[in-house]
This record gives sequence, structure tokens and C-alpha cells, in this order.
Amino acid sequence: MRFVFTKLFYLLVAASLILLSLAWGRPWLRWVAFAYDVALIALAIIDARLSQLPKGVRITREFGGRFAVGAENEVHINVQNAQPHAVSLQVKDEYPPQMKLSGLREAHLRVEGQTSAALVYGLTPPKRGRFEFGQIVVRFLSRLNLVWCETRVGETVTAVKVYPNMRRAREAELKALGARSLVASHRKTSWRGEGREFESLRDYVRGDELRHISWSATARRGKLTTRQYQVERDQTILIAIDGGRLMTARIEQETKLDSAVHAALALMSAAARAGDNAGLLVFGRKIKAFLPPSRGHDHMDAALEEIY
Repeated sequence: MRFVFTKLFYLLVAASLILLSLAWGRPWLRWVAFAYDVALIALAIIDARLSQLPKGVRITREFGGRFAVGAENEVHINVQNAQPHAVSLQVKDEYPPQMKLSGLREAHLRVEGQTSAALVYGLTPPKRGRFEFGQIVVRFLSRLNLVWCETRVGETVTAVKVYPNMRRAREAELKALGARSLVASHRKTSWRGEGREFESLRDYVRGDELRHISWSATARRGKLTTRQYQVERDQTILIAIDGGRLMTARIEQETKLDSAVHAALALMSAAARAGDNAGLLVFGRKIKAFLPPSRGHDHMDAALEEIY
């Protein structure tokens, strides 16, 4: 048990100075002051040993959401007091030192009985990967208010995964596809005149390409007939990302690999909107990650998990 003396303790120690000021010509008062200080220190140590964090106080750490590269993520240190009386605490969190801190990770909290309070601060991860939180350090007043007792709560190590920034991938997708992407996100539509998948027949219009004329349908109907095409659907797309050492070169605030990852996620999202199946392959000297082509929300989550 670690502890720190409170202001009350130092005030009581200062009271011994009164005895020392009266000790001129009375040597025995010096011994009285010395015995008083020793007894006070012993009482403070015993007070620290016997004091414990109240059982009705529960301290937990929660995250505001999934951690993403370059995005600020909120961390909540929640303190719940189930006791009928108030409690004063000093709370300090051990966050991953690689992340950029926004706000204060420590605070003095006074939590009234049957209520709760929270310490909220922000963290910005610099890269993808696995990061670790330490324990939450808590200081609370002893029974006699002579010392601040220090203890640690929570798991020894709490791991958190930092994923690629899907918001950035969505923005790249919208920027690349423009209004067409917005239409596709609201309703399914067939884009005639593009692709090579047959869609329907119609009467020939001046300006149509001769290679699109269906001569068999023209013979049956007795007039020129043109084939219409639509964008191919249910196509299979495999995105390959180079995960070799040359991709560690930096472009402004991130590596080439991170830029490629966000571009790949944008392409997978666009493929899913178009009705295609997209897969992912990350390679170096060997295959580092492989996700078979598919589509759907669960498939995007699986892609994030593969390359976090």
C-alpha cells in the first residue's frame, strides 16, 4: 500500500512546533514534541494499513467506440458510488504512451452517495495495431483522513485494437464516385449503355454503334434493333496490397501502406454498392492476409479485422 500524507497530517505536525517554541529552558518539552511526532507518524501508517477502497465504489474504463487511425477516440473512466455517503477520489489512467493525449487523464472527483461521475479524455492513435492500457490508479482518503491511500483497479493489461479509418475510406469513395455514389446508396438502379452485360432490345436510333445491332432480332422483327447493355454485376474483384518494406515510406503523416489500405477499403465499399464481390490480399515475400471475395456489412468488418 502506497500513501501520501494529507494537509491535515501536516497541520498536526505543525502543532508540535508550538511545543518546541515553549521548550526554551524546558528540555523535557522537546521529548514530548518528539514523542508526539513519532506517535502521529505511527498513527498515519496504521491508518493507511487499515483503510481500504469502499466496497460500494466501482471504477471501470470504457471506450467511446472502435479506435481508428488518426481519429480522436474518447475514453471514459466511470466511478459509481453505491454508498449512502460521498467519497473523494483522485483518479489517474495509464493510457498507451504511443497515442496522442487530448485533455487530462487524471482528476479529483467527489462522488455523492448513490450517484456516479466520469473522467473523459481523448486519445489519437498514430498507426494501426494492438495497444495496451495499464491499470487505473486511485487515491482515496483513509479513515482518519491522515493520508491518501493509493491502489490500482482493473486488469493489469487491457488490449485495444486500432483499425483503419473507415470514415476516411468513405470520404475517398464519395469523392471518387461523386453523385453517382449517392444515387447508388439510396436505391438500386441499372446503368444502361455501360458494361458488357446484355440488358434488353430496343429500336435502332440514328447514332447507335453498328456493332450493337442485333441482326437476328432485326430479321425477326423486320426493322433495325439495337442491343442495350448494363454494368456487369456479381463480378469478382481481388484487391492486392503490397505489404513489403518499400511501403514503409511516408507520405506526409502516414506510410504508403496506410494510404493503400484506406484506398482498398474505399474500393471494397464501392464494389459492394455496385453489387460485386470484393476480396483482399496482402502480400510480401509471403501471403500475410487473405480474405475471400464476398460482400455485405459483415464482410467489411472481416476486412478491417484482417488488416488492423
